[in-house]
Amino acid sequence: MRPDSLEFLKQLSEVPSPSGYEQPAQKVFREYIQHYVDEVQTDVLGNTSGLIKGRGKDPLTVMLAGHCDEVGFMVKYIDENGFLYFAPIGGVDDQLLPGKRVWIHSQKGPLMGIIGRKPIHLLEQKDREKVVQIHNQFIDIGAKNKKEAERLVKIGNPVTFAGGLEKLSGDRVVSRGFDDKVGSFVVADVLRRIGEKRERPRCTVYGVSTVQEELGLRGATTSAYQIQPDVGIAVEVGHASDYPDAEKKRVGEYKLGAGPIIARGANINPLVYDLLVRTAKKMKMAVQIFGAPRATGTDANVIQLSRKGVATGLLCVPLRYMHTPTEVLSLKDLESTCQLLVGFIYKLNEGMSFIPK
Repeated sequence: MRPDSLEFLKQLSEVPSPSGYEQPAQKVFREYIQHYVDEVQTDVLGNTSGLIKGRGKDPLTVMLAGHCDEVGFMVKYIDENGFLYFAPIGGVDDQLLPGKRVWIHSQKGPLMGIIGRKPIHLLEQKDREKVVQIHNQFIDIGAKNKKEAERLVKIGNPVTFAGGLEKLSGDRVVSRGFDDKVGSFVVADVLRRIGEKRERPRCTVYGVSTVQEELGLRGATTSAYQIQPDVGIAVEVGHASDYPDAEKKRVGEYKLGAGPIIARGANINPLVYDLLVRTAKKMKMAVQIFGAPRATGTDANVIQLSRKGVATGLLCVPLRYMHTPTEVLSLKDLESTCQLLVGFIYKLNEGMSFIPK
């Protein structure tokens, strides 16, 4: 991966963007795409899009969507001793939390805190086996009392896990928030790659960094309604299953470094799926296939059903340990996903039909 793209991935993954609080990530997204697109827009929900106009009299309209919101928390209550009680934003496993460092994002900037836990020496045997429910867990910011804590923190402040992007062995990297800042990264880098080409595609491309996916696919719903695309591709992360105890019979077999995951099923237009697979084959690119017998639980759901219906595809980057502060992926897979989408876009022609036959 080129250094500028890796730096963009690092910036995007490290800025806070829990659902409903995505604008720090959208600012990074806007700054990255602005030199490669014809137009940049942000709507009332906070979705940010870049537009590249296609050549031809009546080009198809393609919408690429990757959501930039991450799971996190919100401050709900401050007790008399200055400890903060919180609720999840999105799906977070309660048993992950004790002992973790977090950032509370206040009006004055980020404030470090830790999620407290009684030491093992003081726990009864029966309590060692219990998962403390999230509403009974607390954040310690070092405040002496409620008054001091309230000078630093307000009810409703968002909270994220601490920690940023780090390199592992080979081409593997780890960070919080890859679900789904990776999607926003791919959308932005595809816009960059198209913008740097001398020849424009024969379709108009909207690259959208959507918001509030973790709370019900909200940003993609309004974006698809506004853009009215002919073709929509959601860019997500998919569950890698190449680690101990992964349930391959339930999830399927997906590996880091084995290429992007292309979904097929009821949520996916079969002609879009076929074109993605043919494009990968033409590019001699390894891909993995995901069977999705129901709705996929991604932005693809709402894109498909917008207005009169949209020919929809879903492309995923394999990811280990989703919705934890230590999500792991392969930079090779990330690069391949960008390359595949660019190749797909340049295969779209004016008048092409995606009506199944």
